[in-house]
Amino acid sequence: MIMAKGFVETDSLCREIVKDARNGVFKPVYLLMGDEPYYVDMVCDAILDHCLDESEKDFNQTVCYGADVNADAVITAARRYPMFAERQLVVVKEAQMMKGLEELAVYCQAPLESTVLVIAMHGASADKRKSLYKTVSKMGVVVDSQALRDYDMPKWIPMYYQSKGLQIAPDAAALLAEHAGTDLNKIAIETEKMLKNLPEGTTQVTASDIEKNVGISRQFSIFELTKELSMKNSAKALRIAAYIGSAAKFAMPMAVSALYTHFYRILKYGALLMSDPRPGNDKKAKVLGVNPFFFSEYDMAVRNYPVKKCMAAIALLKEYDYKGKGGDVGEATDAQLMVELTAKLLNL
Repeated sequence: MIMAKGFVETDSLCREIVKDARNGVFKPVYLLMGDEPYYVDMVCDAILDHCLDESEKDFNQTVCYGADVNADAVITAARRYPMFAERQLVVVKEAQMMKGLEELAVYCQAPLESTVLVIAMHGASADKRKSLYKTVSKMGVVVDSQALRDYDMPKWIPMYYQSKGLQIAPDAAALLAEHAGTDLNKIAIETEKMLKNLPEGTTQVTASDIEKNVGISRQFSIFELTKELSMKNSAKALRIAAYIGSAAKFAMPMAVSALYTHFYRILKYGALLMSDPRPGNDKKAKVLGVNPFFFSEYDMAVRNYPVKKCMAAIALLKEYDYKGKGGDVGEATDAQLMVELTAKLLNL
């Protein structure tokens, strides 16, 4: 079984593996790999939690790290038979560090039914042209967990909350995405921390919940800045820009990246309207990649920033990305650069 490329399919497969693990259903071999550690950890932890009873683990569970073992040692461990248990578990963490990783393909061609072997790679992937990947694809399960992009987060966050039996408001999801970026583990940790502080029976998470429990100020965020820029509300936009730029953890390249994403969406939306002046919500959603909750903001933004102005905005962002990385700024501070950029965007 091979992991599909899309993160929706990745999430679905991993949750199915977790469900099977809780029900005592296991494959003989799992190859967990990819740039995104969240799903690798999810599957590995579920197997460690449910493969064996606590009383069985002393004699039947082997957890090792790739830097400390070689293929021969792993194969020897995997070929042992369980003691007083139905199965044994062998887990190789950080498997990308192991010498002779491909040699595990020999064992995977005829794995023991009484052994569950987990090969977990972090931030790396097995070569899909070689034997290990091909063999595990046939005999077990491959989870290929690719890193998400910022434009994936408005869809991933509600999906994650739904798996928890919760709904999250679109503006709350956007605020959380701004805080955590594409760090799925960070989102999961912040969510678990927040849930402990929410009233019992809560089913809807709001932006206020995120602000109170995660420590984010919605009023002074990139999310709010893009909104005020869309409306060309100069006073608020400049005030937010000054606050953001003065923050201790402010990074100009990250701010520019978020603004670029926003203006690129406006540009794509403007191009759509040129060919289809009255697009349906399905078309809007496909082009913008945002929740319908935000359509009205982009309707206003595209009027304030038609295609030519959007192109000029993107050119400005490229210029300030260069400046934010130390190029040709003189003695200007990050806060001054942020306000300067915002003023120029407002004046387009």
